Amino acid sequence: MLKIQKADKSLRVVLVIPPPYTAEPIWCPNLPIGLAYLTAVLEKSGHEVTVMDCPALRIDHETLGAKLAAIEPSVVGITSVTPMIESALLVAHVAKEKCPNTIVVFGGPHATFMDEQLLSENPEVDVVVRGEGEQTLLELMRHVSNFGGLHEIAGITFRKNGQIIRTPDRPFIQNLDELPRPSYGQLPLKKYQLFGKTILPIITSRGCPGRCSYCVSSQLNGIQFRARSPKNVVDELEWLRDTHGADAFSFYDDAFTLDIERAGNICEEIKNRNVGIPWDCQTRVDRISKKMLVKMREANCRLVSFGVESGSQKILDAVNKRTTVEQNERAIGWAKEVGIPVSISVIIGYPGETLDTLKKTMDFIRKVKPDYVYLCLATPYPGTALRESVTELGWKMSTDWSKYDLQTPVFENPLIANEELLKARKKFYNNFYSPTYILRQSLKGNFYSQMMARTALNYVLWRTKLPRLIPSFVRK
Repeated sequence: MLKIQKADKSLRVVLVIPPPYTAEPIWCPNLPIGLAYLTAVLEKSGHEVTVMDCPALRIDHETLGAKLAAIEPSVVGITSVTPMIESALLVAHVAKEKCPNTIVVFGGPHATFMDEQLLSENPEVDVVVRGEGEQTLLELMRHVSNFGGLHEIAGITFRKNGQIIRTPDRPFIQNLDELPRPSYGQLPLKKYQLFGKTILPIITSRGCPGRCSYCVSSQLNGIQFRARSPKNVVDELEWLRDTHGADAFSFYDDAFTLDIERAGNICEEIKNRNVGIPWDCQTRVDRISKKMLVKMREANCRLVSFGVESGSQKILDAVNKRTTVEQNERAIGWAKEVGIPVSISVIIGYPGETLDTLKKTMDFIRKVKPDYVYLCLATPYPGTALRESVTELGWKMSTDWSKYDLQTPVFENPLIANEELLKARKKFYNNFYSPTYILRQSLKGNFYSQMMARTALNYVLWRTKLPRLIPSFVRK
């Protein structure tokens, strides 16, 4: 059970998303729904919270330092994905420099799996909150003035007398309906708009029973699927529409239809209440049916994303996807038949990849004709089975975290050169995102098709070195 009680003392807390390395404006930063949840539970407990989404607000480290000095927070919480960890560590340095007495807390997937290294190498970091953070952070607030009690808090790693102490993992929150709605009052919602439209995220479940070797979701959120009730979900959808002006919704669940009956009930609730807003989701090809896709279409789903990963069964087995090429083809076909555009993500360069398996993947994409394709390079993030495999194989692997962006090769696969992977990806994008594709998507007229057309146009402009309308983006 999530326990949110009034704090004994109200604290000033600043939650930070680190500044980007590039000075180029980020036109479409992702709305940090995780921080919005943390903000909600902290505010409900009575703490004073400030959220600084540096990419969205275009705040650099120097400006951030000045803002922290003005606020004088008791706690600075920093979240970061792997490619931005060096920027996050610079934020920690700035925080300690400007506010020496502040407690610096790290969270997020990279910190969860690299907790001991972060603490041993970076004295500015005081505590790491591992995994699901709402209850852990609340408990941590009660011990800010007395670090002697940290050993009582499950789910943290901290430093004491020069030693790194790791407390037991915290049990996952079972009743997600108990969570308060994410707090967006601190966030500049207009900064997250796409082409003038406000697309707001919603998380309706946590936990993934899949154990794909390139992913850490089952470790971060558990393998047990925990889900909110359909009524609770659609209540939030109406709130997002009426209170925050949502023009569209994006379900951020790992697999929206993992529980097909529940997903169908959500669609029925959306229809019955006439929510009237388009939405998108991602799911697995083995947890979908044509009947379910019809329900989704009737409930105004306008884009479904599948993690196809490969057109080679050999690679699908290697990544432990537990799906087949035939299931991939069937799911995409069903979606197209019922009139839902399809986006797919594909991984290339995984251990075992050869020119032959790569060709099978490219041939598969050309055969099924999805509406949008995202090709990413196999990336061994901390905590993944993929990283363990590459390490065990003894392959050369980069330790430059800034390269872990899904677009840059970070390990050497002796079966296929990185140059071949980059060449194949470039050739595919050059052919797929053609002027014909841009025109076809533009003529469809709906928002998601316009988004695809603009992204493709951006790629063409980048390829021809012309000024971009908007940088390429990955929604999730």
